[in-house]
Amino acid sequence: MTQPLLQVSRLSRHFPLGQGMVRALDNVSLTLMPGQILGVVGESGSGKSTLARIVMGLDRATSGRVQIAGRDIFALSPRDLRRARRDFQMVFQDPYGSLDPRHRVGRIIAEPLHLDPTAPKGRDRRVLVGRLLRDVGLDAADQDRFPHEFSGGQRQRIAIARALITKPRLLVADEATSALDLTVQKQILRLILDLRDEHRIGVLFITHNLGVVDQICDCVAVMKDGRIVESGPMRQIMDHPAEPYTRRLLEAEPRLDVIGRKVRPRPS
Repeated sequence: MTQPLLQVSRLSRHFPLGQGMVRALDNVSLTLMPGQILGVVGESGSGKSTLARIVMGLDRATSGRVQIAGRDIFALSPRDLRRARRDFQMVFQDPYGSLDPRHRVGRIIAEPLHLDPTAPKGRDRRVLVGRLLRDVGLDAADQDRFPHEFSGGQRQRIAIARALITKPRLLVADEATSALDLTVQKQILRLILDLRDEHRIGVLFITHNLGVVDQICDCVAVMKDGRIVESGPMRQIMDHPAEPYTRRLLEAEPRLDVIGRKVRPRPS
């Protein structure tokens, strides 16, 4: 039986507020299998980004457990957690804010390799970066340019290349397309699907847009006020939502056109 890639069990995160407590996450559980794309959807403040930060080990849970490939990340020492980060990487919402404008693209993409003492150096590293740039629809020579020389969609491709350089098993995408226009959104979604199919990466895809979920996800978890109120196969949730909250989300968001796959024009 295949082991889950990501197992979140009874996860809670509480923040003190005055004399009370804010429950950013409240008893959240979910499972992501290898090669699967799981969409976590909800309005702003529903707890999606808090969940992403805890899965990445960037924040600590109040209670509960996060296992990646069978390892409890909260039980790891700081040193072992740094080593484990090769297996899980993140793509953030703002592609420009997540790229250091002082550095060339090649250095930015290669940055996660500091986690791996056996990573290639010199010319071999440049070849690796060039191959990743081509994988995300850019040119190998683009590694000599600066982030400001690219469009928003191209910068998000660069961020994805950086996330892929350690050959992770899990990719966490936190609103990775919400800052892009619809045409570029479709290009990035198609890219994520292609990369999942080629490399069997599991993707935790966090978004407020159920129309996007309809195009890319295998399964969906709907969050509201820090809790998962509905979850299941994508088609079931999209066609037969059980919760009024899910139905409101569906009514509020336009669906994207079918994005297709394997069409790689020069990105915008």
